[in-house]
Amino acid sequence: MAEDLVLERCDLELEANGRDHHTADLCKEKLVVRRGQPFWLTLHFEGRNYEAGVDSLTFCAVTGPAPREDAGTKARFGLSDAVEEGAWVATVVDQQDSALSLQLRTPASSPIGLYRLSLEASTGYQGSSFVLGHFTLLFNAWCPADAVYLDSEEERREYVLTQQGFIYQGSAKFIKSIPWNFGQFEDGILDICLMLLDINPKFLRDAGRDCSRRSSPVYVGRVVSAMVNCNDDQGVLLGRWDNNYRDGISPMFWIGSVDILRRWKNDSCQRVKYGQCWVFAAVACTVLRCLGVPTRVVTNYNSAHDQNSNLLIEYFRNEFGEIQSDKSEMIWNFHCWVESWMTRPDLQPGYEGWQALDPTPQEKSEGTYCCGPVPVRAIKVGDLSTKYDAPFVFAEVNADVVDWIRQDDGSMHKSINHSLVVGQKISTKSVGRDEREDITHTYKYPEGSAEEREAFIRANHQNKLADKEETGVAMRIRAGQGMNRGSDFDVFAYITNNTAEDHTGCLLLCARTVSYNGILGPKCGTKDLLSFSLEPFSGKALCSWSSC
Repeated sequence: MAEDLVLERCDLELEANGRDHHTADLCKEKLVVRRGQPFWLTLHFEGRNYEAGVDSLTFCAVTGPAPREDAGTKARFGLSDAVEEGAWVATVVDQQDSALSLQLRTPASSPIGLYRLSLEASTGYQGSSFVLGHFTLLFNAWCPADAVYLDSEEERREYVLTQQGFIYQGSAKFIKSIPWNFGQFEDGILDICLMLLDINPKFLRDAGRDCSRRSSPVYVGRVVSAMVNCNDDQGVLLGRWDNNYRDGISPMFWIGSVDILRRWKNDSCQRVKYGQCWVFAAVACTVLRCLGVPTRVVTNYNSAHDQNSNLLIEYFRNEFGEIQSDKSEMIWNFHCWVESWMTRPDLQPGYEGWQALDPTPQEKSEGTYCCGPVPVRAIKVGDLSTKYDAPFVFAEVNADVVDWIRQDDGSMHKSINHSLVVGQKISTKSVGRDEREDITHTYKYPEGSAEEREAFIRANHQNKLADKEETGVAMRIRAGQGMNRGSDFDVFAYITNNTAEDHTGCLLLCARTVSYNGILGPKCGTKDLLSFSLEPFSGKALCSWSSC
């Protein structure tokens, strides 16, 4: 009878695997591989060599605290001569004396996370077990069978591997970029991302089910969206918008995600103070890229925050134009979220590709402060029946702005604000270049086009929302060219009467400062103008007003 086969050591071939799996920066001390793609290891035996006809090798890979084969979190498999799609496979590549070189392949649908790999070696009726080591499995944008597959190498490098980028702020007319270090491959970040998954409430409620569902980028994206903010859990960032940051760090001072994530981990997962939309989005981008999901930060200018899904941002004013109710619906100068690339097997065909995810805590989704993923394509065509949070995202880029003005007799007059167009110059960093790419066309058809109106009608119909009645009298306000900070500027108002009746009215112009998230500041100028009259189907330039 042959003596027992004894394993001396296992070489996880960190250098070769790191190179092949685009994880070299993560593979310095531990094995990190991408699912659906073979990786290498070498077994070194002592006493005697492996004999194919005598020895039986069985591998076991497990993830999570309660691994089960029926949940996909445990796999047992032996040596095989052929690759079987959708199964864990180990094949012999080479044998040199006591060294046995193997190639292991995971299914492209395996749950991501930290795995323990062990070996059972048996000779006849005798056997021994050995722990070969641990490895981390990530999503794989290079594998055609993976749900996050991207067929462009340039895009894979930009949206998975690139660690520096730009985030766009400012306003639609004054776009500015800030550099950001995403740092997804810096020391300790992968461990922090895995920790973030392991303390999310779904894991704490049912760890086995949560680990099993990590096979889906849709599920993981939703968890990350919730965990980047701390509103429901031990998430990473606390948001604040009142300029009072004395007990933390101003959102404007962050230049990258690494410091934020390390602070969170080193402070025992206590919330980091403070974040605003671009910080939430940037941290989510870091986590998702680190886990292997192609992700980019996008900025939407004139972004609507619609609370009641009626596709309207409504302001209630008195006859002097002053807002009368404390409503949190507002227009943000800009708002940032992320898009992640993935298939959507849970939805109808055609909704694969970029999915919008928003980790900034605004409204609850299924009881949790998170948003998405929702297909960008569904937003463009106005399909608000699509998971997740399509009505909210649709309103962010499409809502109309309505002013309700209380008259002297107490009645309310509805006025659609045509001068403020929601959802403009939606921006992200270009692939491979330090330039801005305008992706507005992926979210909406051109303003005023027939397709745009059809999408809005479809959205209205599906949600039984308020109608968009048009008014016969409209006004547009324009600032003069060459407006500079700290200097006077000219303001022009032009009113049109598109009805067959005469109309009279009076005009009050008021200028106020506004923060990027739509909070109004004090008045910086006001002018009460004379009454006006308009004949049918006519227009009139009413004023030229200089103010600072």
